[in-house]
Amino acid sequence: MVWQMDLSKLRNIGISAHIDSGKTTLSERILYYTGRIHRMEEVHDSGGGATMDYMELEREKGITITSASTHVQWQGHAINLIDTPGHVDFTVEVERSLRVLDGAILVLCAVGGVQAQTLTVDRQMKRYHVPRLAFINKMDRTGADPQRVCRDIRERLGADAVLMQLPIGCGESFRGVIDLVRQEALYFDGENGEQVRREPIPEEFREAAQQARQHLLESLAMYSDELMERLLAEELVSVELIDTVIRSAVCQQELTPVFLGSAYRNKGVQPLLDAVVRYLPSPVDREVWANDPKEAGQRMPLKPDPNLPFVAMAFKIIEDPYGQLTFLRVYQGRMEKGGMYYNQRTGQRERFGRIVRMHADKREEIAEAVAGDIVAVVGIDAASGDTYAAEPQYCSLEKMFIPEPVIKMAIAPAARRDQEKLAKALSRFRKEDPTFQVMQDEETDEVLIAGMGELHLEVYIERIRREYGVAVEVGAPKVSYREAPQEAVRFDYRHKKQTGGAGQYAHIIGVMEPLPEDAPEPFVFEETVVGGRVPRQYIPSVEKGFREAIARGTLADFPVVGLKIRLEDGSYHEVDSSDRAFQTCARDCFREFFPRTRPALLEPIMKMEVECPEAFQGAVVGDLTSRRGMIVATEVRGDAFAIVAEVPLAETFGYATDLRSMTQGQGVFSMEFLCYRKMPAALQEEVIATKKRQLVGAR
Repeated sequence: MVWQMDLSKLRNIGISAHIDSGKTTLSERILYYTGRIHRMEEVHDSGGGATMDYMELEREKGITITSASTHVQWQGHAINLIDTPGHVDFTVEVERSLRVLDGAILVLCAVGGVQAQTLTVDRQMKRYHVPRLAFINKMDRTGADPQRVCRDIRERLGADAVLMQLPIGCGESFRGVIDLVRQEALYFDGENGEQVRREPIPEEFREAAQQARQHLLESLAMYSDELMERLLAEELVSVELIDTVIRSAVCQQELTPVFLGSAYRNKGVQPLLDAVVRYLPSPVDREVWANDPKEAGQRMPLKPDPNLPFVAMAFKIIEDPYGQLTFLRVYQGRMEKGGMYYNQRTGQRERFGRIVRMHADKREEIAEAVAGDIVAVVGIDAASGDTYAAEPQYCSLEKMFIPEPVIKMAIAPAARRDQEKLAKALSRFRKEDPTFQVMQDEETDEVLIAGMGELHLEVYIERIRREYGVAVEVGAPKVSYREAPQEAVRFDYRHKKQTGGAGQYAHIIGVMEPLPEDAPEPFVFEETVVGGRVPRQYIPSVEKGFREAIARGTLADFPVVGLKIRLEDGSYHEVDSSDRAFQTCARDCFREFFPRTRPALLEPIMKMEVECPEAFQGAVVGDLTSRRGMIVATEVRGDAFAIVAEVPLAETFGYATDLRSMTQGQGVFSMEFLCYRKMPAALQEEVIATKKRQLVGAR
């Protein structure tokens, strides 16, 4: 099957939001209205769960764990759609999806508004310059307030959010929406809201609609001189001009049009789909740049032209029974079934034996894919972030941002015979998910897994049990602490070794000092050596030695951050100096002088957002305070109370269970990593003592 189309009629979009905002329910409605499925399922449905939540675990827990992609058609346009998780523990799924998309739908709850994870998703969209529409969902909930949510988007996300619709009723009385651009009322009839009825705006909403439309036009006038002139001359503004201005402002990431609806009640989804094809960019509208390996620091533009040399990015890896499935976004050229293409990282030439278009976990074989497409290839040996091209050393696309894991736990098979199966499972999951890390504890010889949170690791442990049939034993979660210097010290260290034959000699002088708290890098190496006192060829060896040493600090063997080394002077020996000697000198210098910087332990702090009925506010706030939490903000949202707090990760283990019992099962929370912060001295001593006992026990 050869699939060819007008690229200007293709949309690559993602749906992202805070947990429980209704992303997957919205995806399910989109699939139904576009004719992709013929029966809608619900996230918590007994009928089998939502189409895009195809993993058994997702259906049991009622959450999205892995991003799922599908391909649909709407009004003569093709849409590649990716539904992403809301839990911060699976944030890499959102990260890598947004890296390859041209547009996005940001879903917000009509009562909750901008929540903790909304801020994270907003940062990710801005990082990859992804234009977006906003969809205020759950308009049928008591306390729904789209005006407040719009203000929230403007104030907290710094976006120019403008309502494109007004609700006809709110909460239980929500019946439809008023389209402010086309000035008509939309109602959603039929058993599943599939029939859109267009009528004149009801009399009681006419004045409000007129004012809202005027506000919309005034907002759009900021992006168009022509529209501004027409408004000043009090001339009629055509729908075509309004659409053109909105599309242009959205593509420039200046405007966020806001739409309303209730996906669960089948209201407001079709106008949102109309907006996707009307306002979000196609691959033709996006500028994409790649690094040119032939010219250091130079970038080259990629064009969505099927006739140029092929370039694609591998953004997601899945292992399945038929081999590795690699998801690719094609940026330039075309790829054909059976074609040979180069992995730009490894230089290897690989054969693309099978190309498939995905629909959640189902696949459709295709003969070729062209620029702008999102497809999967079976059986190639890629890693997340790899660039493929028709020629070797052609170009490389910028990698995606991968956050550092914040929690570790030991894992071992209950039966020794399952050792190999466990190793296979861990190897697969590490390849699929860059935020899931596996390491060996050198002291205890335990296998450690690290991830973004308790839920993240819980899901992988459950998948090991189900998919590999391995019963595992896990240790208590361990916090990834860091060590940081508190004051500057000068160092003067000489490494001298003479044991017959060639000796070793290296001498370095300089300063160890703390970096500012907002420093972008955890370690900085600078050199100001003059007159060849330390030859140029040995300076990289000094840096390498220090970089190796900071992997384990002197307080309790935790990695060192916030450290700057300035190499100022030193000396060398014509015969006995070598790269190895200077590396050893730097490592030993660190072990001797770092304790003199009065290092302190830093602990990961989580930003936590808790929502519960107002009656339980006191108990929840008191509990967070007892966990060394700092309350940052509180807010009443309809009939619920929201609390934003900064809580040390070490105090959050088991919080889900405690919150349920405190709020009679009605409290929900989300959290994400915020920063590292200095620990109280008494707790620091406790952590150091515990670590020393573990190390002694291991020996």
